[in-house]
Amino acid sequence: MSGCPFGADFVSEPSFKKCPVSVPLSNNETALESSSLILNEMGKISERGAAHIRSCTEPLYYGDYLQLDKIIDAQEPVSYKMGDPQHDEMLFITIHQTYELWFKQILFELDSVRNIFAELTIGAQKVSTALHRLIRILEIFKILVDQIRVLETMTSQEFLNFRDYLFPASGFQSFQFRLIEIKLGVQRSSEHQERFMQALKPEHRQLVQDALNEPSLCDYVERWLRNIPFREFRGYSFQKSYQEATDRILQLDTAVIESQFEGDALERGLADLKRAKYTFESVYKREVHEEMKLKGVRRFGFRATSSALFIILYEHESMLQLPARLLRVLVDIDDAVNQWRYRHTQLVHKMIGTKMGTGGSLGFPYLRSTVDSLKVFSDISNLSTLQIPKRFLPELPPMVRDQLKYFHNIEPYDRTLFELGGGGDTILDWSFC
Repeated sequence: MSGCPFGADFVSEPSFKKCPVSVPLSNNETALESSSLILNEMGKISERGAAHIRSCTEPLYYGDYLQLDKIIDAQEPVSYKMGDPQHDEMLFITIHQTYELWFKQILFELDSVRNIFAELTIGAQKVSTALHRLIRILEIFKILVDQIRVLETMTSQEFLNFRDYLFPASGFQSFQFRLIEIKLGVQRSSEHQERFMQALKPEHRQLVQDALNEPSLCDYVERWLRNIPFREFRGYSFQKSYQEATDRILQLDTAVIESQFEGDALERGLADLKRAKYTFESVYKREVHEEMKLKGVRRFGFRATSSALFIILYEHESMLQLPARLLRVLVDIDDAVNQWRYRHTQLVHKMIGTKMGTGGSLGFPYLRSTVDSLKVFSDISNLSTLQIPKRFLPELPPMVRDQLKYFHNIEPYDRTLFELGGGGDTILDWSFC
């Protein structure tokens, strides 16, 4: 079986099995046969469970399965050890341990999604699985944001009563959160990365270094988008049709501005249209897109950006609905992580003001600088700038629409039918930009 990066699974030939001719069953006989199959399947599951129980020397106990002794006994407030018991330190520890447990689950889900996109055959079933797990990551981040409300029940004075005992430990040393950032695709300066590495234990430093050497989810998504078909197909060019549509929009907008304004207002309006035209050109002129990359405005490659826009503009086509949902969930995760950064920053300011962090960081000023500056999927969220009203959106040619339906229905797939185009690009390019 091969796979289309678009989100549909394809087979080299129709997968029909020959069935022997038999007398048609009545409705009752069919129902009985179905019930028998279900009972047989349940029997297999029961046998598996029974075999597991027989292999155990003693029955599995709830607390042992969850290893609750380790978890419940893992809170050791330093203030109590020092003979200066501070009631709220227990809350502080429990909250942060809970965060780290959720971080572990996020990493588990994130690694599984990266493994899916690491494959060169990504069909609808795999994309659906990836989407399901990304939604789970999103819901966990929502919980992490809400959890801050519990920590806010502790006053700044109550925190200061035991804060001195925490030096030099710091949330800055959370290697799991840094792993989440790296595996999502957050890009930090080499100076910041080096300072963070120095704050870690050697074994954690190695885990972070290993993650830095691997492709991130952003890398995998960019590669997946770059190899999506249908942007150029048997004479159809999405970029050409997009150019014609945006030129028409700009002509109409120019006529309106010239008829409604004059003087400085006219100049400002025309200047705005010039900037809009430059942004539109980045979709169909590679040199404009590359200029934006050099300025740090874009991160995805030329082809991947065009593919993402194609998906969003034509998501009403059945084959594009699943990829479009996945792109939107990536943006939602980006926003959820950023919301968590913001809420955490506000909490720190309430607790310690502008004091230096316990680990030597700048505290609130440093955290504030991370809000909005460390997003991963801005190229996707910024597609709204490139979207056009549906009344101006060119209809897909019947040939392209038919092919979308054809491949969506799991038909034989020949990748060589498609020209990915865009300045001498190869048909399939599974490298990383």
